[in-house]
Amino acid sequence: MQKLIDKYAAKMVEAGLAEPGAPVVGGLDAELRWNRDAPECAELARLFEHLNINSLVYAEPAEPYRSIIDYLAAQDDHVQPNDSETRTFMHDLPVIDDFSAASMAAELKRHKSVIIRNRGIVTWGTVSPEQAFVFFSSACFACFVKFFSDYLYAAKQGTLTAKQTRLFESVADQLYPLPETPPTLMRGPFTNETDVYNAVIEAGRKTVEYRLVDSFFGNVSYLHDNTLYISQTGSSLDELEGCVDPCVLDGSSCAGITASSELTAHREIVLGTGRQAILHGHPKFSVTLSMYCDKYGCDRRDRCHTRCADYRAIDDVPIVPGEVGTGPHGLCHTLPPAMEGNRGVIVYGHGLFTTGQDDFNEAFSSLLSIERLCRQRYFELVGG
Repeated sequence: MQKLIDKYAAKMVEAGLAEPGAPVVGGLDAELRWNRDAPECAELARLFEHLNINSLVYAEPAEPYRSIIDYLAAQDDHVQPNDSETRTFMHDLPVIDDFSAASMAAELKRHKSVIIRNRGIVTWGTVSPEQAFVFFSSACFACFVKFFSDYLYAAKQGTLTAKQTRLFESVADQLYPLPETPPTLMRGPFTNETDVYNAVIEAGRKTVEYRLVDSFFGNVSYLHDNTLYISQTGSSLDELEGCVDPCVLDGSSCAGITASSELTAHREIVLGTGRQAILHGHPKFSVTLSMYCDKYGCDRRDRCHTRCADYRAIDDVPIVPGEVGTGPHGLCHTLPPAMEGNRGVIVYGHGLFTTGQDDFNEAFSSLLSIERLCRQRYFELVGG
């Protein structure tokens, strides 16, 4: 347990979620262990008495997350983002004032995280510290997207406040700089299973390193010998060793049971485009900009993510509705047709999908360049 605790404390810093020395990560095995001694440990330890958990994470987020979360938490007792991750997994983010086990437990019994005003975020895990790390990362991602999305709408409607503008100018100067060039990945086409696994693992790891996906959301796949090798559901893209499932396209294998929830969409994409590699990340500005629409009187306004019937795009990159899974409004129906002939497609509020013919180099390059495009277009919109 101690190794896991230390590992996820370090990953929080590596991911830009917390400053060095800030994370407090606890894990309960034979005894309760912490990554470091901190004044908060005594109160946090009481959460293990109130909740059926084996791990938790507490930290004041690093900038720009900290200022964004403090701002949002000052507005209401619940932060309600509209991105797909939050709708599907987090629902909303409760806010409290009291750093006490009783107050935190009251919210954590019903939510995956709690924001303590001007103190930070607490999340839990029932299986391992990884789960708490994922929830912490997701909360930061959701608040980032909400703030930038709200700011864009306010800028276009002329309702910006001086406080919003000051914060925006501050956090805009602290954004993670996107790398100018993509990495050089393994060259395909791949002719054996070992190379396929290694290529998928490498692509997933680089997607995380370039901060084009947060927590474990996103997926990777490659078609080889009529089999789609795809990351497992819930797997961390930077740790795909042992977490890639070979799914025969004719459905004769049961590997799809643990495969990504977007297996069906991936299958239809490779069949429809003839391309072998698929990358799916959640770059922040691609997600943020996909949620912007100036059609304010639309009667589908509250169902944009599943029912939008209008063609929307960011330059040459289409935006389509669709929800996770294979339901009637699943992205498996909307995404694959849009991928044909395009370098990438953004699913509303969800993330970006790109493809490569023989390997992941083209897919990664498109993922990076489209996110750079979306960041550029975003700042043009708020400045115009």
